[in-house]
Amino acid sequence: MITVLHGKTMNDSIDVTYLSLEGHIELEKYKYVYFAVTLLVYMLIICCNAVVLIVIFSNKRLHEPMYIFIAALLGNALIGTAALYPKLLIDFLSEDRLISFEACTFQSFFIYNYAASEFTLLSAMAYDRYVSICKPLQYATLIKMSTVRKLLFCCWFFPSFEIGIGMIMTYQLKLCKFKLNRIYCNNNALLKLSCGDTSARNSYGLFTLVICVFPPAIFIAFTYVRILTVCLKNTKDFRRKALQTCFPHLIIFINFSVTSCFEVINSRLEGNVPHLFAMILSVENLVIPPLLNPVIYGLKLQEIFCRIKRMFLKSRTHMLF
Repeated sequence: MITVLHGKTMNDSIDVTYLSLEGHIELEKYKYVYFAVTLLVYMLIICCNAVVLIVIFSNKRLHEPMYIFIAALLGNALIGTAALYPKLLIDFLSEDRLISFEACTFQSFFIYNYAASEFTLLSAMAYDRYVSICKPLQYATLIKMSTVRKLLFCCWFFPSFEIGIGMIMTYQLKLCKFKLNRIYCNNNALLKLSCGDTSARNSYGLFTLVICVFPPAIFIAFTYVRILTVCLKNTKDFRRKALQTCFPHLIIFINFSVTSCFEVINSRLEGNVPHLFAMILSVENLVIPPLLNPVIYGLKLQEIFCRIKRMFLKSRTHMLF
């Protein structure tokens, strides 16, 4: 369904183009089930990430580079999921699942930016672990708080800049179709609505994908090869401590890379796979990593786990008395 509204405010004419999100499966039959499950997942994401963030920010002993990078990663997940879940929840209970072309472009930008920033943040975390394990005597010199701030700025600025250019190119499209066969906005899906030549935009999208994914992934692989080499040359106790801090990061990197690959393949092969399977793949990256990351860091890193345990025991004691 397409609606083009013409209104006048302060003698200015406003044209708004609305797109219809048509990816929902048997929505009328299961909309309350979808709403309840999605709300539960979103609340879990907010609560799990918020607990770890509160623990990190409220304890001065955790104001160290490794924990600051963890907080940045979890904060990035909250921003990414905020671009999807509120709109999705509204759509489940709405008669018409409409979104303006401008809002659709912004949603696509924030979701893409979340994914790209996740890779850059994971590479920054890999660098922190590499210096800590392979060059421990130089750690205080190489990983200063000023360095952490610069790394975090780069981790968010460069993906935003690269993806922002792509979204500006998409925003300039002339649309001749107005139905998205998805439950949220996606740049590839928007390009398919255009009636003009999109080869330049497709090429830039592929370039952005390569730049945002492959350099961080190659760098992370390189750092872990070096870390493993150093671990094999050291004592069993050294290996245990090193792997204890690296293992959560490695699990998260592999998990995010796999779910990202699924979404890229799904976007490129849309229409050639069953619709239900395609919809599951399309949201996987905004469900599994945001839920899994705080759980892994909360359980695997002893410092965070102990402080979470202490926080809940203290709140329980206050409730009893």
